[in-house]
Amino acid sequence: MSRSRIGSLGYRLSMWLAAQALAGLSAVCLVVYGATHMGFQARQAEALAQKQVQLSHLLSDTAHTGDTSTLRHRLDDFFIGHPDMSLSLTRSVDGSEFYLRALPSSAKDVRIARFEVPAPVPEQGMLVALLALDVREDAALLNRIGATLAVAALAGALLVSAGGFLLVRIGLRPLRALVIQTRKLSADTLHLRLDGAAQPEELEPLIAQFNALLGRLERAYVQMEGFNADVAHELCTPLATLISSTELALRKARDVDELREVLGSNLEELQRVASIVHDMLFLSQADRGAIARRVATPSLADFAHQVCNYHEAALMDAGLTLEIVGDAEGSFDTPLLQRALSNLIGNATRYARRGSVVRVEISRPAPAEVQLRVVNQGVTIAPEHLPRLFDRFFRGESSRSEGRRNHGLGLAIVAAIARMHGGRVLATSSDGVSTIGMVLKDGVAGRAEPVGA
Repeated sequence: MSRSRIGSLGYRLSMWLAAQALAGLSAVCLVVYGATHMGFQARQAEALAQKQVQLSHLLSDTAHTGDTSTLRHRLDDFFIGHPDMSLSLTRSVDGSEFYLRALPSSAKDVRIARFEVPAPVPEQGMLVALLALDVREDAALLNRIGATLAVAALAGALLVSAGGFLLVRIGLRPLRALVIQTRKLSADTLHLRLDGAAQPEELEPLIAQFNALLGRLERAYVQMEGFNADVAHELCTPLATLISSTELALRKARDVDELREVLGSNLEELQRVASIVHDMLFLSQADRGAIARRVATPSLADFAHQVCNYHEAALMDAGLTLEIVGDAEGSFDTPLLQRALSNLIGNATRYARRGSVVRVEISRPAPAEVQLRVVNQGVTIAPEHLPRLFDRFFRGESSRSEGRRNHGLGLAIVAAIARMHGGRVLATSSDGVSTIGMVLKDGVAGRAEPVGA
């Protein structure tokens, strides 16, 4: 995902923190404003109720006396010190006005209580009272409180945002330190690892995975460099032979037999080069994730007998006897399996002691696995060489004499074929008995791109 869509992590965290702070403070301010508004309304209602009770007692005391002038005078005295209140008394009989104390014309925010009291003259019936309370000051105060709370919410959100941005910057400092460490990594410094000593707990799994990845990259890079050097070395020898033999043939006139001998020698070297290139292409396809194409194989023992027939002449020349022990059935890529088993038998034929027996063992170590092992008697393989037997172009010191006929990719191809079957390779050697083989997953159907067999 592009940077324009994600943006800065620090900026996003700061903005979210600011938004949350603003929302939280706004909610608190709304609650305070609502509580204040309700308090003002309750106080205003209570004030009107008290005045209503007092007026009711005052009017009741003077009822039926007929002394209207005294009542009006007492009402005027009642409202002294209460400029925010007004009273209107009208006769219910004819709707005429009995008493009026009005609020200023500028009073717009009022609360009104309506009630009835007996008139001083019984013939006039009841008086309809309208008691009004001017609440302008409360409304203005409430507006000031609301404005203050809004400013406080904004100021608090800004303050929290600034503090949050600073905290995010401080919190992301370990991540910036990791970036500085990764900038020091290159092809020449893959041995370095990220230092997670001063990193927070949340970053420890990432650092561990990254360091593990660096380890794999380092091993792959070292192996690639060694592989390139080995390829150059393996191709250099036959090419040098081709060049030198061709130069010698061109220095003077040769008859047909001599030229045929030179061409035959050159053909052998060209076939060697072609074999190396073909094997390298196969390994490249296997590394790209090619999967074995499986078909039902009813008997691996019969299959092994067919492969052994190709090695009959080589076994006789080496004075060896081959036997097959065990059997199993399964689903495998038979051309690939033939190549792998042929490489294992060829490897055992080269290094087995003359007069000994080469044994192909077939077994099932687990219900979904089939094991193919080739056992031979000869020189014990050094323990430090066992892990490298399946490396490309690896040959132990004792096998240097076989370099002309073996270019060191046979067991690497065995390992690739085992991986294509979802399996693994194995190698042991002790007391002059060496066992090299592979364990294949059975019954896992898959499709793959074509690979050379």
